[in-house]
Amino acid sequence: MPSEPVSPHTASPDPNPLEPLSAESITLSTALPLSSGFGGAIVSTHAPPPEADRLKVSAPSPSDSADDLLLHLPDPLWAPLARHQLLIPLLRQAVVSRAVAEVSLTAEEREQAQQAWMQQKGIQSAEQLRSFLDQNGMSEADALWQSELPQRINHHCHTHFLHRAEQRFLGRKQQLDMVIYSLLRVSGEALANELYLRIAEGESDFAELAATYAEGPEQATRGVVGPVPLVQAHPILANVLRTSQPGELRPPLAIDRWWLVVRLESLKPASFDDAMQTRMTHELFEEWVEEEVKQLVNKHKQASPP
Repeated sequence: MPSEPVSPHTASPDPNPLEPLSAESITLSTALPLSSGFGGAIVSTHAPPPEADRLKVSAPSPSDSADDLLLHLPDPLWAPLARHQLLIPLLRQAVVSRAVAEVSLTAEEREQAQQAWMQQKGIQSAEQLRSFLDQNGMSEADALWQSELPQRINHHCHTHFLHRAEQRFLGRKQQLDMVIYSLLRVSGEALANELYLRIAEGESDFAELAATYAEGPEQATRGVVGPVPLVQAHPILANVLRTSQPGELRPPLAIDRWWLVVRLESLKPASFDDAMQTRMTHELFEEWVEEEVKQLVNKHKQASPP
């Protein structure tokens, strides 16, 4: 007698690891399988075959109806959410959620995302995971979605904003250069000149003089500032640093009420490497999200009676 076909939604003792997980089939061992990278707190009983590494699987996306509710909040909810400063974060998450809803991850990316999420939350056992879900009113599908969200955003940013990343980088390059320098600021010109000469002639160490005489916060770091973006410095100081050579000690310069003795330690011009590329795409994505949220707020204001 032929066996009856098994429904794809019927739980079985040996599920096909190549099938994408549905919201109904997610369990603690399948949604967040704790491998050795998770401390072995929960171990999946089914080792995925090699093909699974190439399979794209993802957490169930938030339903369209839920997104629609968040993106079209009724008036009775708008005011209390705004009053408690929850409106903008909620709208922002809704915009992000809808943007990345169709992104899928490989099995390897998915596992890495789960490991990172568990480590971030400090979850090392099944009991801790269940407790976390209960305390936050989350389902296992919610936890899986949250664990995958950063990777989904990465993919979305790469797909939709990579073509604009270099242009943004070139426009911001001077803001991204990083510098390390030694600084000693005092309020008197005569003291500044004396300290400069002692350093220049090798009589004293810059760090020791900064720890003793500096009148700014650099005293606590023995004069060392950075690494910091070059643009954070006063424009006069930034120009001096940009035109200096590493190790070059500059004569005292006056800025506002201070006299500064400065030595450039290192200047690292920003480069458009992979990390910078990712940073630029994320900045563009964040700007897009902010604009979408502003449009939602303005649309609501226009539709609301005066």
